[in-house]
Amino acid sequence: MKKWYTLAASLVIIGISVGILYFAVYQPSTMRLPNDVTMETAWGKSYEFGDLPPKVRLVEFIYTNCPDLCPNTTAQMAKLRDRLKKAGVFGSKVEFITITIDPARDTNEKLQTYANAFGVMSDGQGWVFLRGSEADTKKVADAFHFQYRDPGNGMIVHTTLAYLLGRNGRVVKQIGMGTSRFHVDEVYEAIMEELS
Repeated sequence: MKKWYTLAASLVIIGISVGILYFAVYQPSTMRLPNDVTMETAWGKSYEFGDLPPKVRLVEFIYTNCPDLCPNTTAQMAKLRDRLKKAGVFGSKVEFITITIDPARDTNEKLQTYANAFGVMSDGQGWVFLRGSEADTKKVADAFHFQYRDPGNGMIVHTTLAYLLGRNGRVVKQIGMGTSRFHVDEVYEAIMEELS
């Protein structure tokens, strides 16, 4: 009888281990920006995912009416950008991508205002703020298994992750959003490691 308990416990442990391996290693390695999507920057320029030069990219999904998590994460990214500028890699080797998950409400003007609040005044500064159709936004979010929905009050419920992509465009690290989970030093080190 003891052998059966040992066997059952071993199978449970193996099952849990396989699940952890799938969600922690395999699934993130398959996440990438879809090549067949074109979005628009906050300043109206076309941005084609299929035509991107190899760079390390940090991708976040936001909506401009978010009361806390989104702007806190974007503020952490602004601090990270400043460190990467000092290291001489921001823009040339590292790019940030911020995508609204509320394109119906987040007009170009609202995205510009949001970007301006974090020191981004135009395209070409190494950080793009993007909006697309509802279908393209969902396609990009789905590629990262990023879930979101509006319960009807405009306060969108969403996954709380940002994504670090290697030069090959695949996710190398998932990063928690918000000031308590997005640690600038850790993300900086992960970016520098990807660049080495």
